[in-house]
Amino acid sequence: MSILSTEDKNIILESIRDIPDFPKKGIVFKDITTLLNTPKAFNLLMNHLEARYQSYNLDYIAGIDARGFIFGSILADRLNLGFVPVRKKGKLPYTTVAEKYLLEYGFDEVEVHIDAFEGKEGARVLLIDDLIATGGTAKAAASLINKVNAHCVECCFIAELTFLNGKEGIESDVYSVLEF
Repeated sequence: MSILSTEDKNIILESIRDIPDFPKKGIVFKDITTLLNTPKAFNLLMNHLEARYQSYNLDYIAGIDARGFIFGSILADRLNLGFVPVRKKGKLPYTTVAEKYLLEYGFDEVEVHIDAFEGKEGARVLLIDDLIATGGTAKAAASLINKVNAHCVECCFIAELTFLNGKEGIESDVYSVLEF
């Protein structure tokens, strides 16, 4: 398993921009668009993830809508695996399976195609997204993967807001590259 050096971790960390009071007052938004357009930091990150997951014997990478698509599809390509999008309700064109999760005021849902992991009973899946905050979307996505007869081996996040305890209740292992 790959371990990210403190120096490399700092390069990635320094490439992420803080946006105060976004999307509302009191929140400091972690903007990964600056990571994406910093080749040295982005390449360090993707090399680290590739090295980490080479030996996991994965069958698929699943990415959460929408920033998980970026990291997930690149990692899937590097590992020669299929990529499965986990989308917000109503965005996938074929028959889907959905999982609801709690929001501050109400519910939302994520979906995958019913045949997303077809042909591979018990497929080993890595779930990836840019950030875990309260964990609602991640818990729903991991549960959804298991619901369609695959196995969510690990959930990977580029950044974790540890003070929100979002990984509590996720039944899979959780790995976060950076912790805030």
